[in-house]
Amino acid sequence: MKNRFIPMICLGALAAGGAAAQDAKNEFDCLIEARQQVDVRASAEGVIESVLVRRGDKVKKGDLLAKLSSGPELATVNLARSRSTMEGEIKAAEARVDLAKKKWERADELHKRNFISANAKDEAEAELRLATEQWRALQESRQLAELELKRAEEVLLQRSVRSPVNGVVVALLLKPGELASSNQKDPILKLSEIDPLHVELVLPVKEYGRIKRGQIALIIPEQPIGGTYHAKVDVVDATVDAASGTFGVRLLLPNPHDRIPAGVKCRARF
Repeated sequence: MKNRFIPMICLGALAAGGAAAQDAKNEFDCLIEARQQVDVRASAEGVIESVLVRRGDKVKKGDLLAKLSSGPELATVNLARSRSTMEGEIKAAEARVDLAKKKWERADELHKRNFISANAKDEAEAELRLATEQWRALQESRQLAELELKRAEEVLLQRSVRSPVNGVVVALLLKPGELASSNQKDPILKLSEIDPLHVELVLPVKEYGRIKRGQIALIIPEQPIGGTYHAKVDVVDATVDAASGTFGVRLLLPNPHDRIPAGVKCRARF
């Protein structure tokens, strides 16, 4: 009875061995990398007043990372805001327009009754026009003051350094008291965007055409990370390197909880 099952067991072992060989054939070395590394610099030159993050901190796009000294810029904003909200001169001009309008209406009525000359009526009309133009000029000055306020606020915003991406702080290169500028060699800090991650592969040309954009692969990071994750093919190079007979493939690997660090070697199984 035992001998009847020996061939079946052997066949099962052979099938398992064949599947393992096929999996090994479809596995390739890969490297997990950060989606991008960002050097964060100030958009304006100034002395760093404070750095609000530390190495290893997670940040979101738009978070405040550092501040430059901004005393003069803040004073300019306050002055522009005061000018843009002044009401006294405009209200006085409105009162003059109202008075000149009433005076012209009386003069026009009296002229119709021949109680005053046409010259007196023209003087009243000219006074109304002058008051109206003065009121209009003040309105235009008010609009210019509002634009100046917006400009001053934009200049002040340049004294705040914000995160351009969701990521993690990997290095702080400048400290409070040091000079920062957009053309400086060293940035204030470096960020790494690690969700999603990039998985980079270099495949032999014989695989060209088999790997397509949108295809799902199983990613197995090396120990001690371990585990298995699904990634989607994002880029398949349209050119082949003639010298090595290879082409590049990039996959996107979701990393919502930052469990997988960048820089880890892996295996990709298609």
